[in-house]
Amino acid sequence: MDKNGRHLFAYAMGINTHQEPVVYMREDCPVCRAEGFNATSRILIRATNNKELIATLNIVDSNKLPSGNIGLSRIAQRRLDVGEGDMLVISQAPIVLSLGAVRKKIHGHALDSSEIDQIIVDINDHKYSDIEIASFLSVCAGDRLNLDEIISLTRAMVACGEHIEWPSKERIFDKHCIGGLPGNRTTPLVVAIASAAGLTVPKTSSRSITSPSGTADTMDTLMNVNLTIDQIRQVVAKTDACLAWGGAVNLSPADDLMIRIERALDLDVEGQLIASVLSKKIAAGSTHAIIDIPVGETAKVRNQADADRLAWLFTEVGKACDLYVRCLITDGSRPIGAGIGPAEEARDLLAVLKGQADAPADLTERALFLAAHLLDMAYHFGYEAGLHQARSILESGQAWAKFQSIAAAQGGLKPLPSPHYRQTIHSARSGIIHSIDNRRLARLAKLAGAPFDPAAGLRLSVNIGCQVSKGDPLFELFSESPGELAYALSYYQANMDLFHIE
Repeated sequence: MDKNGRHLFAYAMGINTHQEPVVYMREDCPVCRAEGFNATSRILIRATNNKELIATLNIVDSNKLPSGNIGLSRIAQRRLDVGEGDMLVISQAPIVLSLGAVRKKIHGHALDSSEIDQIIVDINDHKYSDIEIASFLSVCAGDRLNLDEIISLTRAMVACGEHIEWPSKERIFDKHCIGGLPGNRTTPLVVAIASAAGLTVPKTSSRSITSPSGTADTMDTLMNVNLTIDQIRQVVAKTDACLAWGGAVNLSPADDLMIRIERALDLDVEGQLIASVLSKKIAAGSTHAIIDIPVGETAKVRNQADADRLAWLFTEVGKACDLYVRCLITDGSRPIGAGIGPAEEARDLLAVLKGQADAPADLTERALFLAAHLLDMAYHFGYEAGLHQARSILESGQAWAKFQSIAAAQGGLKPLPSPHYRQTIHSARSGIIHSIDNRRLARLAKLAGAPFDPAAGLRLSVNIGCQVSKGDPLFELFSESPGELAYALSYYQANMDLFHIE
């Protein structure tokens, strides 16, 4: 430490703080005292390699850290790219001026495009703490962002990351479901059908935000989804499609930082949802996109009015950003398929592609419906002709062959994992399944460990309209640890009415 008291040596704490950089100082640290730092202060750290970051400070007992050292969480050490003992320069963090715009929004005022641009730039540059990101997302929740603000947010999120160009392709197609419907894993099926029909569909998907599995989580059980941009181009050149994780290629990276906070808050922000979906499509070079909006009492979108508003916003934001969007408002009253969780949803989509007798018919028909609209968008021959072509491609095995070629180009199909623990849950009464609570069913699968444990989740034995007798199986629960299985079972015991049997 020099005479100004601003140099400390790096000390690896080995603490996982997710994506928020956290540093640790002794309570008697001269730098801490001289600079007036307190617990939760934001401080600037510079390394001799010219890398720097703004981190949140925690204060520890003096015997927890060697004198003259500053402790680094794993993500802080990784971003600074330093080793233990490297010298670091510590100073006050600069004022993040865009936080003034967040406060402006808190007081109910609309933000202009320059204010939103700077907020997203600062989030992307890791200048916001998790609490500050949460404040921004919370104040944008509901319908607090107007159309112009959502357009600005979308453009800002595109601008902060990579952008894939397709100079040899005139039109690039995509499909997205806004979520909220357990088991609704139609995207891989639509990609296989549409690309087999000649469309170019370089699909980059997100991991789960609030669901038991995102498309990328499910596909990760089947093939490598961590592709670079060059690898995506190579796969698309071979197959006209890919099934990749968008977070691996720096497309709209600020979105991934905000998604992490949304997941922790179990929060879906309307404006952020639209900007998140469309910014990734635009960054991936898409020109045309289908958006599936399921509507149901326990889905993400509860009623027709909200769905109509969301569809209008998607369409208008897409138009402003040169992306043609067709929104489809679909039935969100019941879970789709039988599997819920990454591996179980993968089993369902493989059954559909292979034409197995036990393939879930609702998943099949929903995928065909969406693929038909995508084909009509491309060829303008009407929905019925699109449905006929989509069904022919699926039933002839062309979609399965295309899916296999995509998997081969991405490193080959992987065997699906099997859970270590399972338990069948039986009906406590006889009757007809009148309704199933989608939200609580998704939570049940998440408590069992999905999506972080790929084999965790559940498999339904029944769906709405099924006749059951007392003692009949309702579902089988899967987990990777006895503790998670017990935790999920205790939740079900307190929420048995999530299956409403009349």
